[in-house]
Amino acid sequence: QLQENQDEIENMMNAIFKGVFVHRYRDAIAEIRAICIEEIGIWMKMYSDAFLNDSYLKYVGWTMHDKQGEVRLKCLTALQGLYYNKELNSKLELFTSRFKDRIVSMTLDKEYDVAVQAIKLLTLVLQSSEEVLTAEDCENVYHLVYSAHRPVAVAAGEFLYKKLFSRRDAEEDGILKRRGRQSPNANLVKTLVFFFLESELHEHAAYLVDSMWDCATDLLKDWECMNSLLLEEPLNGEEPLTDRQESALIEIMLCTIRQAAECHPPVGRGTGKRVGSK
Repeated sequence: QLQENQDEIENMMNAIFKGVFVHRYRDAIAEIRAICIEEIGIWMKMYSDAFLNDSYLKYVGWTMHDKQGEVRLKCLTALQGLYYNKELNSKLELFTSRFKDRIVSMTLDKEYDVAVQAIKLLTLVLQSSEEVLTAEDCENVYHLVYSAHRPVAVAAGEFLYKKLFSRRDAEEDGILKRRGRQSPNANLVKTLVFFFLESELHEHAAYLVDSMWDCATDLLKDWECMNSLLLEEPLNGEEPLTDRQESALIEIMLCTIRQAAECHPPVGRGTGKRVGSK
């Protein structure tokens, strides 16, 4: 009897879905399309056994191409709710492989709010499975740390931090208590220098520092470690920094000190609503 009741309810839900949602998710009014996508996100989250499969997910995937930014935004926030729950990851694999390129392209959306949420969604995808995003996908997000729009840059900074700077090796207390050149931050500071030099935007250190300030404050304020990398002799088997790398580290260090003292983003970085012309 329980099974019969459940089947009956699912048949009703299916009838409502086909009778209402399938027609309204393409409604002429953007607000109605946005409500549809927001609601299907809630259904997939609350009742994943019935709704979290590709025959429903595809509607969210298709709607990511909607002309209105508010609708694209609802697609991304609906997906964030699903990717945030690691128990649902296995059910999202096919969707991810099919629509990943679209999500990556949305990091350059003309609406800043959409671009920010696309980067946040990719950060959740990254945490669910590192293999999903290719090196090229990640690089498309990395360079946004130099964006003139601060929310986009900060979201990209968090993505960059989770990908390149997460401390997997520093579990032991003994390592965490070391300071200066022997601290776990030493390799992370070097990684920051290498990233800065490889990105070839050498006059934009202040932008890079500002992008990572919220998520990597402890690293960026470890001036003791930066000083020891510049002043002390390398440890056994450690590659010394080249002159170019030392210059980059000094530039980054100056920017972190300025950021700590002045507490505001660099000149030219704002929070406007839309992206200007390319």
